[in-house]
Amino acid sequence: MTAISTLPTLLQAFFMDRLMQQRQCSPHTIASYRDTFGLLLRYAQRRLGKAPSNLTVPDLDTPLLGAFLDHLERERKNSARSRNVRLAAIHSFFRYVALHAPEHSAVAQRVLAMPSKRYSRRPIAFLTSIEVDALLAAPDLATWSGRRDRALLMLAVQTGLRAAELIGLRCEDIVLGAGAHARCEGKGRKCRCTPLGKDTVGVLRGWMRERQGQPDDPVFPTTRGTALSHDALQYMLDKHLPAARRRCPSLARKRVTPHVLRHYLPFLTMSCTSLEAACFHEICKARKT
Repeated sequence: MTAISTLPTLLQAFFMDRLMQQRQCSPHTIASYRDTFGLLLRYAQRRLGKAPSNLTVPDLDTPLLGAFLDHLERERKNSARSRNVRLAAIHSFFRYVALHAPEHSAVAQRVLAMPSKRYSRRPIAFLTSIEVDALLAAPDLATWSGRRDRALLMLAVQTGLRAAELIGLRCEDIVLGAGAHARCEGKGRKCRCTPLGKDTVGVLRGWMRERQGQPDDPVFPTTRGTALSHDALQYMLDKHLPAARRRCPSLARKRVTPHVLRHYLPFLTMSCTSLEAACFHEICKARKT
């Protein structure tokens, strides 16, 4: 077996050459793949009694991978959807193996034949105008973090930006003059500009004046000046939800996540004409980009 065909060298080449250089995957995708193989290698080490550096490609055959995926669901309590994300990362690696280490083609063929698990999709929760108003009123505007959180929440519900897009915004991405908009690199590395409403512009203008960041600084930093993480974003929401639920009891029946903020539909309580319904359809299409 040549050096390039060993599991450690194939994994390194897969991340450095395929994901980072050839496909130029986003940091989020690379982090997800890294976590998948971190979990897999630790599981293989416990099951086979081999250090990760001594594992071989045939060690990662379908019996071990099937047991690993079951372990994710039973012991780590992952959903079927999360299980399928892990399997997609494994499939991607073995497609690379089939091309660059043909001596392992049989193993790769068996792994690539492993199917994703079918699951029922739950209805996506959405927030009404009253619920959003209660959430926006929850941050304490007498504090620095409260003013930051209010600006972030207003931007989130008005633009429908994804969590990764929100926390990845830099000061230079917010344009508050004529044609005010937020610029970001979204899913699939698509660059897009989202117009900002008058109320959101007013709140962001006050926040950016207080923020006084450099062009490359995060718009919504932590107290240490670093960008918020996904966990910090959820923690921020969880911190404000009790106050929001006291104002609006219907929020107690909903699990509010950063993704749910994308599904703020204020016109669901209104009777729509055919023209309004067409506009609504166009807004929904824009939020899917």
